[in-house]
Amino acid sequence: MAKECNVALIGQGFMGRTHSNAYLKVAKFFTDLPVEPVMHTVFGQPEENPAVFARRWGWKNFDTDWKRVIHDPAIQLVDVVTPNFMHMPPAMEALAAGKPVACEKPIAGTLADARAMVAAAKKARVPTFVWYNYRRCPAVALAHQLVREGRLGRIFHVRAIYLQDWGGPDTPLLWRFQKKLAGSGAHGDLNAHVIDMARFITGDEIDEISGAIAETFIKERTLLAANVSGGIAGGARGATKKGKSDVDDAVLFLARFRKGAVASFEATRLATGCKNQNGIEVHGEKGALRFRFEDMNYLEFYDNTIEKKLQGWTKIMCTSGGNHPYVGAWWPDAHIIGYEHGFINMAADIMNVLGRRKPVVPLPDFADAYETQRVLEAALLSAKNRCAVKLSEVK
Repeated sequence: MAKECNVALIGQGFMGRTHSNAYLKVAKFFTDLPVEPVMHTVFGQPEENPAVFARRWGWKNFDTDWKRVIHDPAIQLVDVVTPNFMHMPPAMEALAAGKPVACEKPIAGTLADARAMVAAAKKARVPTFVWYNYRRCPAVALAHQLVREGRLGRIFHVRAIYLQDWGGPDTPLLWRFQKKLAGSGAHGDLNAHVIDMARFITGDEIDEISGAIAETFIKERTLLAANVSGGIAGGARGATKKGKSDVDDAVLFLARFRKGAVASFEATRLATGCKNQNGIEVHGEKGALRFRFEDMNYLEFYDNTIEKKLQGWTKIMCTSGGNHPYVGAWWPDAHIIGYEHGFINMAADIMNVLGRRKPVVPLPDFADAYETQRVLEAALLSAKNRCAVKLSEVK
């Protein structure tokens, strides 16, 4: 029988639900895991009513003191899903206690916090994980594998976007619009994902930000009572008081990779008509790839090595259990999967690593996620100073 791993979830909200669902389902589908998660305790603030969350999502216990949860001798993995500014304290507490830590992205609200977390993880010498869940889409994992196989050859150009439209003038002042809580806006929330995806698929690192634009279009938003564990606790109906929104609504930047490829990145919460347009294109000498999360079961591939009369974009349905990453745990061919399955696939890989097995594709740890955080920081510096920024200058 598989060993058990008692998990503590620090936080609730949207990410709390996705992670809870992952732990709830992972061993039911990935039936040969060396370690299986036990949903031991969830932390939430009193106003969040963690008892209700625990009962609904299958946690055995709940608590309103996150330090007490982390120091419970029974806890073997600490999973942090709080807003960005609250990632560091529980992560550092858990690392000091010698416990593995999983953390939502970006790794922290500031580069300094992220740096400290990387140093603490190195000192603790325990596994760490960051939930860049789009790596666990079968199509994205396949793209990573195809590049490693040399199917694209030398890479020339990467184009990455993450476009949403939920951040208009009527959206209230959530924690995501406050720099002290979020660190940045669409940039840290959305560009973080596509930066990680670009690094993951290409296997290359960004060397320079060649230029960037950051813009805050909506500088004031309606005040509501913010819940520091994510989401909104409530607020008076018809409230008209305004508060400052001091994060970016959109960030666009150009970049160069170490091996010579050039890239463009764009993230915004004001792309009217785009609900969750997360996409990437990678163009190389031998071929090209493109992916759009709104059609997540497909990867498009162009083979530039076959005879011209047969060349064209091939739309691969990545649902074959015998050929595509993760799909063997799920449904028959062409029975598609959705957003939540990326989290479940990641939970499976976390359990594999804790059980001393290799993940299906590489998992980002704190040090890996720190590289994405450096790119985020460099882009904001480039936008602020209107100049190119070498990544070697951002440490």
